[in-house]
Amino acid sequence: MYLHLGGDIIVNDKDIIGIFDIENTSIGKSTKDFLSRAQKENKVINVSFEMPKSYIVCEKDGGILVYISQISVSTLRKRAFADSPVLAKN
Repeated sequence: MYLHLGGDIIVNDKDIIGIFDIENTSIGKSTKDFLSRAQKENKVINVSFEMPKSYIVCEKDGGILVYISQISVSTLRKRAFADSPVLAKN
């Protein structure tokens, strides 16, 4: 299954490592370091120029890609589990 992250970006859900709220998780030092390193290595893709709400960490060709999205974590989760109502409630 594929997940639409916004804009023209669609990723295979099997490649997704995690979906994170940018406001709540980016305040920690280790997360800041991770995102900064990914940015320096050109591994960050901005899905939109709107206010970011989430970031999605994916594995691609043995490496890591980070997508910055204007879509909230709750909306992405609903999209990811749309075909599985049992999982969407957990």
